[in-house]
Amino acid sequence: MHGCKPVEALDGVAPGEIPAEILCSNRPVVLKGLVRDWRLLKEGMRSPAAAVDYLTSHYNGKPCLVNFGRREMGGRYFYNEDVGSLNYDTLRAPIDEVLAKILQTLEPAPEGEPESPYHSYYISSTSVDGHFPGMRNENDLEIPRRPREYPLTPPQMKIWIGNRSVASCHYDALDNMACCVAGRRRFTIFPPEQFPNLYFGPLELTPGGQAISMVDFANPDFERFPRFREALAAGYVAELEPGDAIYIPSMWMHHVEGLSPFNILVNYWWDDAPLYTGSGMNALYHGILTLRDKPEHEKKAWRQLFEYYVFGSAERAGEHLPEQARGVLGKLDNNSARQLRAMLINKLNR
Repeated sequence: MHGCKPVEALDGVAPGEIPAEILCSNRPVVLKGLVRDWRLLKEGMRSPAAAVDYLTSHYNGKPCLVNFGRREMGGRYFYNEDVGSLNYDTLRAPIDEVLAKILQTLEPAPEGEPESPYHSYYISSTSVDGHFPGMRNENDLEIPRRPREYPLTPPQMKIWIGNRSVASCHYDALDNMACCVAGRRRFTIFPPEQFPNLYFGPLELTPGGQAISMVDFANPDFERFPRFREALAAGYVAELEPGDAIYIPSMWMHHVEGLSPFNILVNYWWDDAPLYTGSGMNALYHGILTLRDKPEHEKKAWRQLFEYYVFGSAERAGEHLPEQARGVLGKLDNNSARQLRAMLINKLNR
């Protein structure tokens, strides 16, 4: 992407071994050849059909949600012109049948056979354990997470399979290790402070659960989106070959392009926050409801309160109070989080 800097790349990484310091850096990093020993990658290097055979051999028959796109969308999973609907269909389908359809797109259609209305297929964010049990035995990573004083949820292992595709720029509230297994991928990545310069779309209707940038990265309209130039100047880009992986810290925005006719990506998502913290999106929605339209002087005051109670040190707001009197200003645990959640529900229902 024009204007973006290359993501730092580490060569000579031992297969399957993630340096622990990478996950503490809060910077995107490419790990060259991290998953080069995976069996699925080796099958994909033989041919797309060999990769599909290998996947099918582990498939348990459970259907999943699949994105079906028409030729005119050009593989960009996005909105229709009115931004009131999506430009593709999402249907529940058996994975093996969809894999067969993907392989069919790699060959010319037989003469006289009616053409399918769909030209692009995308199996996205599908659980490896839930649909391909046993595949981890030959294709897996250990995420070197720092020890915590509270239990952690195991990383989610997801698989993404499709034709050439574009996942428009979005953010995830989870750390991400994305592994290129078949085909080539391009990642264009932006730090969180560039959010205002990426012109994000609706919160309610989204292609993948998170808001996406409305900018067409392949043909940006700088008259409509002038601040996108600033985002590009602060952005990073990386092209991954099969075997490469990229670490994307949580809340860093990323635009992902599958550059080959057949692509497989496997990623790991994890969160080192306590389970009881819940979703930050809930706080955002509540903030829009309760604070966005307050008078400006009130909003400035609330910004100070949030800085003090939420974004500042967890201990500062209650350290001058006796421990038994701190209430929600004290240390949160599972029990106190339940009490706080119940109080919120009670107040919201009034």
